[in-house]
Amino acid sequence: MEREDVSFPWSASGGEARGRLLRPDDAWCLYVFAHGAGAGMDHGFMADLAGRLGGGGVATFRFDFPYMMAERRRPPDPPRVLMATVRAAVEAATGSAPDLPLLAGGKSMGGRMTSMAQAEGPLPGVRALAFFGFPLHPPGKEATTRGDHLRDVDVPMLFLQGTRDKLADATLLRGVLRSVDPAPRLHVVDGADHGFHVLKRSGRTDHEVRDELCDVFIDWARTTI
Repeated sequence: MEREDVSFPWSASGGEARGRLLRPDDAWCLYVFAHGAGAGMDHGFMADLAGRLGGGGVATFRFDFPYMMAERRRPPDPPRVLMATVRAAVEAATGSAPDLPLLAGGKSMGGRMTSMAQAEGPLPGVRALAFFGFPLHPPGKEATTRGDHLRDVDVPMLFLQGTRDKLADATLLRGVLRSVDPAPRLHVVDGADHGFHVLKRSGRTDHEVRDELCDVFIDWARTTI
């Protein structure tokens, strides 16, 4: 599998971010894969899914938001910075693999920032969005306002969610998605939390859940693009 590490500007003032392309020999699409709030592009979940998706012919472009590149850990950047970085990452990914159809999205916060960027103005070349654990609301504060912008996303979307996800009440999420056109696909993973961990008593392993996530993603992407 080809690996390419790149740096790319996310702002006109010279701010830089870093990204990593993983491209299998049989690649048929490219997924711009943004990380969640608490861990960067090299987090185990991100790296593992990138490898599993690569096994199915899906190239990935992971990247770090600027705050992850600071010497000392700090809170996530403001949304305007996060969305600008998503847009710049899409451009960098296109430059790294211009021959591949483009998808975008990510884990938790990274996915939400991607959807917000798309709602604000189409991400060039992006045909569809996919989210691994969309964060609809803070834990214990059930609301739907974080999903209001999804009505302005005019490309197909895939939501992969766990039934134990404390950041997305399933009933609320289904209600939000019913008002979205084109109708998104929602795939629910029984027993999984926001990080897609499952309890031992479920009879399943985290690795099996990750296989399920990637299988669903690949099947959806093939029929969508």
